[in-house]
Amino acid sequence: MRNLKPQIMNNTLPKTDFNFPNVTNFYKGKVRDVYTINNDYLMMIVSDRLSAFDVVLPKAIPYKGQVLNQIATIFLDATNDIIPNWKIASPDPMATFGKKCNTFPVEMIIRSYLTGSSWRTYKNGGREICGVPVPDGMKEHQRFPEPIITPTTKADQGSHDADISKEEILKQGLVSEEDYEKLEYYTKKLFQRGSEMAAKKGLILVDTKYEFGKIGDEIYLIDEIHTPDSSRYFYADGYEERQMKGLPQKQLSKEFVREWLMKNGFQGHKGQKLPELSDEFISMISNRYIELFEIITGQKFIADNSENVPQRVEKNVISFLENYFK
Repeated sequence: MRNLKPQIMNNTLPKTDFNFPNVTNFYKGKVRDVYTINNDYLMMIVSDRLSAFDVVLPKAIPYKGQVLNQIATIFLDATNDIIPNWKIASPDPMATFGKKCNTFPVEMIIRSYLTGSSWRTYKNGGREICGVPVPDGMKEHQRFPEPIITPTTKADQGSHDADISKEEILKQGLVSEEDYEKLEYYTKKLFQRGSEMAAKKGLILVDTKYEFGKIGDEIYLIDEIHTPDSSRYFYADGYEERQMKGLPQKQLSKEFVREWLMKNGFQGHKGQKLPELSDEFISMISNRYIELFEIITGQKFIADNSENVPQRVEKNVISFLENYFK
């Protein structure tokens, strides 16, 4: 693992305050800052912020925004035969421009393995996840007979996503029955494609989340897809052996950040204090994100080492918008 130089550690994009032309709205998410352009388009800037347990950590992670944005771009392009998506262009390594959709107020999470939050629920005696029954006798990281869909509500800024069942979504009228059936269909098809692409790179796509929106009567895939922030990957090589021996699985995701925080007494609960994040730990996180990019895409990560990252992003985006709306 390489430790990052101080100038790289300090040259990140922890927040944005850009003066883009024709901005009609602004939304700051946990990681992404979204500028609405002319009411009908979005410019999504993927910052270097890192969130865990729905809390944004105090230090930015070098290259994280570039990694996430470029992985999402690759997978959006690789799945647009399954469902249309919001992306139009990527004018900067950390920015995506696309169509503004009316967002469904749920996130579609699909899981192939009992791990992460689902394992924590199971370990504490839960045998139902978002209304989906889970059999007794399962082990951590064990594969489900079939992938299960475990939706969550889409939280407003500052609040937590909450597990919800299909039945409750329909009962509350969050999504119509007709649309929900389509969301489930697209979720399964996208997960199958992502799993096939991961397998070719020696990885297992363990679980992931998808977000959808609508323009008129047409459903679109929005936001990110198959990134380490929205997905969990195991290395396929050695999975069975580690499982038989009861060893932890070797994985590529930000779960290791959650595990480190839990070991240091933080799970996002009220009154808990975030542990100090050392420069060495920040470097490790950055390296993990780069490692996943290279493995899952099969491409060499080309770091954009501009002297001033915020300045570069703003310049590239303004230039793109001026040309696009000529």
